[in-house]
Amino acid sequence: MRQASELLWEVELAIPPPHGELEFSFLVKHLDNPSLYGVEDHPKRLLLPANRAYHSTTCAKFKDIEQIKELELSVSMQMESISPALLAAMWRAYEGDSKCKQVETNAIDDVEFPVSPPKLSHPSTLNGNNQALGLVAPKTKTLETVEEKDKNLQVPESKLISKRSVSVQDLVVLGSESEKVQGVYSESDGDAKPVFCDIFPNSLDTKERPLDNKEPVNRVYVDDSFQDEREPGTLVTQGTMPKVSSLTFLVADQLLVPKERRRLAIIMVGLPARGKSFTATKLTRYLRWLGHKTKHFNVGQYRRLKHGYNQKADFFRADNQGGLDARNEIAALAMDDMLMWMQEGGQIGIFDATNSTTERRRMLLQRSEGKCKVIFLEIICNDRLVIERNIQLKIQQSPDYKDMPDFEESLNDFKARLTNYEKAYEPVAEGSYIKMIDTVGGEGGQVQINNISGYLPGRILFFLVNTHTSPRPIFLTRPGESFGTIQKVVGGDHRLSERGEEYAKVLADFVNEQLKTEHTASVWTSTLQRTLFTAQHLHRFPKVQWRALDDISAGICDGMTYDEIKNKMAEEYKARSSDKLRYRYPRGESYLDVIQRLEPVIIELERQHAPVIIVAHQAVLRSLYGYFADKPIEQIPYIEIPLHTVIEIQMGMAGVEEKRFKLLE
Repeated sequence: MRQASELLWEVELAIPPPHGELEFSFLVKHLDNPSLYGVEDHPKRLLLPANRAYHSTTCAKFKDIEQIKELELSVSMQMESISPALLAAMWRAYEGDSKCKQVETNAIDDVEFPVSPPKLSHPSTLNGNNQALGLVAPKTKTLETVEEKDKNLQVPESKLISKRSVSVQDLVVLGSESEKVQGVYSESDGDAKPVFCDIFPNSLDTKERPLDNKEPVNRVYVDDSFQDEREPGTLVTQGTMPKVSSLTFLVADQLLVPKERRRLAIIMVGLPARGKSFTATKLTRYLRWLGHKTKHFNVGQYRRLKHGYNQKADFFRADNQGGLDARNEIAALAMDDMLMWMQEGGQIGIFDATNSTTERRRMLLQRSEGKCKVIFLEIICNDRLVIERNIQLKIQQSPDYKDMPDFEESLNDFKARLTNYEKAYEPVAEGSYIKMIDTVGGEGGQVQINNISGYLPGRILFFLVNTHTSPRPIFLTRPGESFGTIQKVVGGDHRLSERGEEYAKVLADFVNEQLKTEHTASVWTSTLQRTLFTAQHLHRFPKVQWRALDDISAGICDGMTYDEIKNKMAEEYKARSSDKLRYRYPRGESYLDVIQRLEPVIIELERQHAPVIIVAHQAVLRSLYGYFADKPIEQIPYIEIPLHTVIEIQMGMAGVEEKRFKLLE
């Protein structure tokens, strides 16, 4: 626990990844007289797993505490996932009272720490039914050994929480959340015995009982990447964080960042009709598909809501002070909304506006200071043909011209607006930025970057350099009916049935008709024979086999029907039904695993200029379709991909359009 301000205290808990929902209550105690305490008058609260991240603000009410009839305090709860290495680094900063370095959170991959076998036991548990918490070195020794070896277990009297000889030590736990927990142990009678209590105990009359190695409890242990010079099994307490090997030390240093650095604002910069909104929309879709909480904030929509749809070109003149003030006010409002959304749990906000002057960008940087990391994404296009095409689309699609039926009048007004922006435009030269120069058309161009580091910004950059606006279709289809489909088995590598063979011929006729003038298309399949045989008659185009397009691995359930799984593996069947997205077959995959392995396929599809025909499996096509259709990731396992149907995805500057063709009943 630490005092964040005069009236605000923060307590953080670290909980390892396997935990489920934990119940807890808030407790308040007197600073000078620890025996005076009270538990909140509220039903048990739930501490949810990290994959159900949330943030809430409520009140905690305390009644009948000595000399206080009622006390009401505002409390806030937030759960988020961070890497174990980051938690280790945060402990070292806490121990040395140092500040966090200003580097990106996900600079490199996380370090994983295994959960120890149930037989290993150590103090600092919650209670017999809850997840145990504690950080110890590899191999365990008895607590008595810890007492003899480690003199850092002495605690100042200010930390005593009851009249009994029970001390509180701040323990750091490696897990998926950036939190700290207080472990409780007893020093009575000179023998150290562990004490079991709730995370916020309802009663401080803690009950002593010996450790039972037969209890099925899980604890987090440091693996061999942490090199500890002390005896194995030493309990890690305040001041005794194990020393780290050079590699892990480097990982922890790079991951040691304040909370605001875990949030990222991508601020678009560029003249109108250069492809900013197209790029922002595409980037939003990609990041959402990967599971990041991402939102697109279009400042033009804020302007229309406040000032209407009929703003003429004069409104955008740099020497129109009234128009300039109004536009800056709208930009500030949209930025504040984005920052508030981040405070409520959002991760990546994409701020879509021209932001064409240094003064505007300085204002945005000032508002976001200490709240999020900012990267400017500037789109520069000098190709007059691309600009003219974008202007045509802008007039056809923009709400600004929906009440202006005369096309020439709309065209002249937009060009006048564009001229006003060009007169005041100042290229980005400050902060962290990515400049995309003449890349929108997909014919080369340049990319300039400044002060871009970290895993996520690097991933964003790689995606951006592989995208373009050239229109082309992508055809998605499942393999024809196989004997596995008839038997309703999971997985397998079955041959096509007679209807499946028929569909293969019908598919070839359909594709040849749709692409009769096309000579550069390609056919992508998985490595399983039912997709290969479905594509066997597509002779005109080269075929590429992707292992990444293979069906979701069902592990030990491969070859079983869902009825067999339900009867023989009821718990697995129930787990899959309750969370189809995250459920992983034993020794197999989950939908999240499939999405991760499909990322190279998505990048390659974005790079393509020619049509692509993809013959793949239902789980794979659901994941691909979810990307193109910008479906929430939770909906992906339930997207309908009918058998013997072709889904045509048309990609281009106007966005993504879809058509479906049922080729065989």
